[in-house]
Amino acid sequence: MSATPTLKDPEASPAIQTGNRRRGDALFAGTARGAGLVILAALAGVVVFLAIEGIPGLNETSGTYAPHDSFLSYTAPLVFGTVLAAVLALVIAVPFAFGIALFISHYAPRRIAVPVAYVIDLLAAVPSVVYGLWGGRTLGKYIVPAHAWLADHLGFIPLFKGPASVTGRTMFTAAIVLAIMVLPIITAISREVFAQTPRLHEEAALALGATRWEAIRLAVFPYARSGMVSAVMLGLGRALGETMAVAMVLSASPVATLNIISNTNSATVASNIATSFAEATPAKLHVLIATGLVLFAVTFAVNFAARWIVGRNERRMAR
Repeated sequence: MSATPTLKDPEASPAIQTGNRRRGDALFAGTARGAGLVILAALAGVVVFLAIEGIPGLNETSGTYAPHDSFLSYTAPLVFGTVLAAVLALVIAVPFAFGIALFISHYAPRRIAVPVAYVIDLLAAVPSVVYGLWGGRTLGKYIVPAHAWLADHLGFIPLFKGPASVTGRTMFTAAIVLAIMVLPIITAISREVFAQTPRLHEEAALALGATRWEAIRLAVFPYARSGMVSAVMLGLGRALGETMAVAMVLSASPVATLNIISNTNSATVASNIATSFAEATPAKLHVLIATGLVLFAVTFAVNFAARWIVGRNERRMAR
């Protein structure tokens, strides 16, 4: 009479382990699917709320949009200011972020790269309010001479036309603050992508006589292009939606202007909502929510474009 298989029986263990593994896979798949559905449901809830509360704000009385007379004329300067601040922040942050990421992943010895990476990552933990206080009270005062120099020497460029602000609370200052805020995101993603480049690709380039920079340009950048685009787009999304730091730094006006060093600056959608929400009437509240819906649409379009660019690059690399 054969013995009953036990958990220690080598003939019974594989089946039991396979069953446990299948149950574990099914549990993990269900959890992941549920988390994805929860995120989609939350996103749908946000869209529904913005649509229900914001659509009435598209056709309010003209006095509600003061100093403008329509929703389009009210929103256009805000969208312009939002995009301008975000683009300026990326222009400042992206070269530094890529440079720091390359330094950490390819140039610095480990005893230096690890602390530098930690310090950069810690910048993401600083609250927006702290950045806003620092930018409005400290940074703005220190870069007033830079505003004057730009107005004197580069005043022929619309961005630096002037007259230069004496307080430093300008779009230029806000862009610098935003650049520091998005720097950790772009740097962290770029660093990881650069580090995943196949080592054989770089060694092959060096073996053919390429310099270190040429090896990076010919082997690392093509491999990491999609990740670099993703990093920049995530930084852009953060910059587009930033609220308190911009509201605390920027001396905003309801206008659309390219002049980034004067006291007349375009407001952003998020900062306008933050500064106007507390004293808004019910009609004005609908208008503010409608501008939030516009900001949501702009951010969604940016992320959609980013995914399309990344997918196209991945398909190109796979050929």
